[in-house]
Amino acid sequence: MNKDTEIDMEEVKLNELDLEKQPMTGDGQTAGGEKNGSVKLKVPEDEVTFTGLSKEELLKVAGTPGWVRTRWVLLVLFWLGWVGMLAGAIVIIVQAPRCKPIPDMKWWNEGPLYQISDLDAFSGGMKGVEEKLDYINQLKVKGLVLGPVHSVQGDQLSTLNLQMLNPNKGSEENLYALLTKAHKKGISVILDLTPNYSGSTPWFDNHEEVMEKLKKAAEYWLNFGVDGIKIPNLSFASNLTNWSELRAVVQANRTKESKPRLLMGLVEDISASAVSQLINSSGADLVLSDLLSKSNGEEHIRAMDTLHFDQRNVSWCLNTGKWNDYSKKSPELIKLYQLLLFTMPGTPVFTYGDEIGLQAEGGEKAPMMVWDIEKEPSKDAVVNEAAEANRTQHVETWNWFKALSDLRGKERSLLHGDYYPLYSSPASLSFLRLWDQSERYITAVNWGSQPETLKLTLAASGIELPETAKVKLSTDKNLEVESSISLNEIELGPGEAVLLQFPFTG
Repeated sequence: MNKDTEIDMEEVKLNELDLEKQPMTGDGQTAGGEKNGSVKLKVPEDEVTFTGLSKEELLKVAGTPGWVRTRWVLLVLFWLGWVGMLAGAIVIIVQAPRCKPIPDMKWWNEGPLYQISDLDAFSGGMKGVEEKLDYINQLKVKGLVLGPVHSVQGDQLSTLNLQMLNPNKGSEENLYALLTKAHKKGISVILDLTPNYSGSTPWFDNHEEVMEKLKKAAEYWLNFGVDGIKIPNLSFASNLTNWSELRAVVQANRTKESKPRLLMGLVEDISASAVSQLINSSGADLVLSDLLSKSNGEEHIRAMDTLHFDQRNVSWCLNTGKWNDYSKKSPELIKLYQLLLFTMPGTPVFTYGDEIGLQAEGGEKAPMMVWDIEKEPSKDAVVNEAAEANRTQHVETWNWFKALSDLRGKERSLLHGDYYPLYSSPASLSFLRLWDQSERYITAVNWGSQPETLKLTLAASGIELPETAKVKLSTDKNLEVESSISLNEIELGPGEAVLLQFPFTG
């Protein structure tokens, strides 16, 4: 082989190596005229697409025995399922416990009443009361009992004018402004029409003449816009010959659409059975009793045993405006009595200052209301330790009062629930409040000077106490809120009170 031939063969090898190194980018042409890396596919000339069955074909298939049987099976299964669900719903409705109907509740049954017997001591007169309505509204009260504010001189019947306001208390313009603002806040206003409020006895000797004036005054003030009247010594007044005429003035034209007017009467120093009889015989809407001022727990239980059936017509108070009993109790006992008032069956009635544990300085004179109790002294101020301790105690009592008022307003068991006694002794008591499928509440208090063990027993059939209950509110440091305690025995320190809660279990 000559030299030229060897050179040609080397060029052929190099050319072949270069072709192998070239990428398949499609730039080159293959031997068949195709680009390098291209794939040749054959596409059928006529593409076949499925368009479903025609109407005639569907009808033909639907009429076959197999599809007919399938449709019948599906139809039967549908109706069996539907009937089964309907039957299940009926069973659930029938077996479910039925809700107990809510009793007929009037506005005075829905929250506490707040008495302002001395408008000057409370806030400097009627205009001052109007300015303090925002404060009063925080207490969740439903009614405001004002006065007496009419014009009279003590023991002088000739000066009695029940239709004229004492100018030292305020004017009719002040009263109208007070009524307007109170009604906007959902607070009703009751006038205390005690005739001889500054004299030796609430009634004068000429009873029939006083009753005639009282009837005309009630008509006048109700037309003016007040929501009710309060009278003293209901036992005496309801036996007067023209008592029925006064009732007719206050209670006339009552319909479901109209707001009822309240006829409220005060009774003192009579038994629970006498109060119950008076509720039925007098026809008064609300009878205010001082039975709770008795210091014996067994008497309290007996009173509630007698009056809990009349709870929509009975109300309780500790201070009838004399400021010589309840106001002298210790701050701890004031909280205890507040718990009782808010959880007993009936309407609680408070006198201004009760919500902060206001103390009377002496005698029966109404004390001046204390304001701005939540205002703490500045860092640089010289602090009177006694005054600061008193202020702190007012704040604690205020918070306790508000918590109880809030709870009673939203819990049916406390608002209008059934009552069952659990325990009583001379110094302590306990009772249960429950309503239908709502939360249940147990009140337990010990106002004695020694610790006491309360052993709870429930005699009512069909109702059982659980083994434990949760502490909802407590003044006893050994019973912390939200803790769980046994209901077999409750240990309470002297002057302590606790409110327990347990759920409805069906």
